[in-house]
Amino acid sequence: MSEPARNILRECLRARLDQERDRWLDEQLRSIAAAPTDKFLHVALGMAPRRLGKAALAVDAEPRARLAAEVPGWSLEGWSVSDAARVLMLAALPPEGFAERFRGLCQTADVAESIALYRGLPLYPGSDALEHQVGEGLRGNVQAVFEAIAHRNPYPRQCFDQHRWNHMVLKALFIGSRLGPIVGLDERANEELARIMIDFSHERRAAARPVPWEIWRCVGPFARGAMVDDLARALDDGDCFREAAALGLSASPDPAAAAVLDRAPELREAIARGELDWSALAARCG
Repeated sequence: MSEPARNILRECLRARLDQERDRWLDEQLRSIAAAPTDKFLHVALGMAPRRLGKAALAVDAEPRARLAAEVPGWSLEGWSVSDAARVLMLAALPPEGFAERFRGLCQTADVAESIALYRGLPLYPGSDALEHQVGEGLRGNVQAVFEAIAHRNPYPRQCFDQHRWNHMVLKALFIGSRLGPIVGLDERANEELARIMIDFSHERRAAARPVPWEIWRCVGPFARGAMVDDLARALDDGDCFREAAALGLSASPDPAAAAVLDRAPELREAIARGELDWSALAARCG
């Protein structure tokens, strides 16, 4: 557990709460740190939105930069004050028995509570012991809960084995979730995932459905032979699909990919100048 990150989160909340609400939160945190009953914890988590409100946390630039340095990849984007308060409550729990308590809370939480519980993973003790429950969270059908784990959260990058990681990335595509906000997407790219993405693209094309342009980010670094042919086919698609295929081709280790990319010299040159990359494409294509 990162004590400095926890302190920064508390500081961000203090800047958004009036004196009465801040005092209430302090009382809950002190009681929770003193080994509360499960009933007290459930009540405190449930009361947070009513006592503190649901306003945006709206973190200022300076604490945001300190938090990014303390826990790389973790972002509070889209958080409310009640989300942050719930995370702090869990982070205040004693380490002993935390995993069992976390599992119990996740099993009874509503959607809003689940989102907050999973968003706070970088602050909790015993990360390895939480992985099974986090996997259960990924298997659910609520996209916002899935994204609380998969997006802007360094926990999967740090704790998932390759099988669970690849499953998470593939499920993101199935439920219409973006790949770009997944922390470590490039760092944890692997050949097995590239093959999975190619198979997925074949299934989509066979069903006359569009292939999500982001898959080529996972394929490019491993594209050889027939995979380059798939990228070449995608290069004939329009707009974002074409640009994503060009980025995939530029990352391929196969010399044949460079020859294919020569068919789109304007994209090849934009990539070389640094004007076209995955961040720029995501900002434009969303």
